[in-house]
Amino acid sequence: MRIVTRPDFDGIVCAVLLYEALEIDEKVYWIEPNQIQNSECDINQGDILANLPFHENAFMWFDHHVSNTAGKSFSGAHEIAPSAAGVIYKYYRDKFDNKFDELIYETDKIDSADLGADEVNYPENYPYVLLSMTIKNRGFEDSEYWEHLINLLRFKNIKDIMEDSEVKKRSDLVIEENLEWKNILKEYAKIEENVSVLDLRSFGTKAPSGNRFLIYSLFPETNVSVKLRYADDDPYKVILSIGHSIFNNTCNVNVGKLLSSHNGGGHRGAGACSVSDDQADEKLSYLVNILKKNQPLDD
Repeated sequence: MRIVTRPDFDGIVCAVLLYEALEIDEKVYWIEPNQIQNSECDINQGDILANLPFHENAFMWFDHHVSNTAGKSFSGAHEIAPSAAGVIYKYYRDKFDNKFDELIYETDKIDSADLGADEVNYPENYPYVLLSMTIKNRGFEDSEYWEHLINLLRFKNIKDIMEDSEVKKRSDLVIEENLEWKNILKEYAKIEENVSVLDLRSFGTKAPSGNRFLIYSLFPETNVSVKLRYADDDPYKVILSIGHSIFNNTCNVNVGKLLSSHNGGGHRGAGACSVSDDQADEKLSYLVNILKKNQPLDD
């Protein structure tokens, strides 16, 4: 039996809960959603998928994305919810005795971007927010750290977790990174009516990263953001991500539904897709025009 999930805060908390609820001794198999969509991963009969698209080989499936459907009966649970971890917590509620109530509350807030301006601008004052920002899911080179976080979250309180030497080192880097990120946003973000477009392709496969919510604080007149960057391992593939502003809640476009038609998916308010480099500009123009019209998508 193996946990299969994605390397973000929600995915890591999913793994915490599944290790607690079930007898699993194998390491997590970390993948990204498009690896399932593109048949680039090996899903086995005993695998438990969490926070990922459905795969028919999986033993169980837990998810909360509006764009993901099973199309057949399955074991597990799928519902539209703030986090996939919350779906698992509800499913195995009797096994936890309220042990992870605080962790699930914070995971729901972070994964659904239900954050205030102070949490966005000063994450160093909010330990769960800062901890989530230490998780970098690019290149899979941090898998040992993700496994370390799973163990910390299972057995330690948040105060002790934030004092862990590796977590503290990465937290300090995040704080420095966020200062640089603010300058990058000011230089590279372009505003097209209600849409901010952040094009990081000029950085090649080493695009900078930072606080994903900060752009909404800097450009409050926008209600949705689009970001482009090259994939870390493929200079011919562009990752295009879209997110509703968490402060200007006037975007009517269901992002997950929109991107599910473009080799991607996600939530109503956030999602991503991949596109070949030679098609990226055309795809960007098409999607930005839809976002500028700001009309609900037809069913």
